[in-house]
Amino acid sequence: MAAKVGAFREAREEKTKRSSPSARQQESAATNLDRLIHERTRLAIISALAVNTSLTFSELKELLGASDGNLSVHARKLEDAGYVACTKSFAGRMPKTEYRLTAAGRRALEKYLNHMEALIQATREG
Repeated sequence: MAAKVGAFREAREEKTKRSSPSARQQESAATNLDRLIHERTRLAIISALAVNTSLTFSELKELLGASDGNLSVHARKLEDAGYVACTKSFAGRMPKTEYRLTAAGRRALEKYLNHMEALIQATREG
């Protein structure tokens, strides 16, 4: 197994050496994905908020099919990164948590999508 991994790395390095500078730049850009967004649930949250002005916790939970705890943890990570803003209020006596995508979150998503497009292009050309 280690020999196969080593051979793969060597082949990749050789291909990178032979490729043009722009191809190397594309490969580098494609491998620099935002790991915070790349996680499936967080990408789903960001994507849902990108096409909606805002969504409540309940709406996101239903849309993603996530558990309370799972959604809460991932939303908090996005909030801590400044990608998502969270507003808590009450509707009558019921608590209401609402999320919206921040400008920084929209920029991060655009950058992530550009990286994914570069990866797809490099894979198809390669």
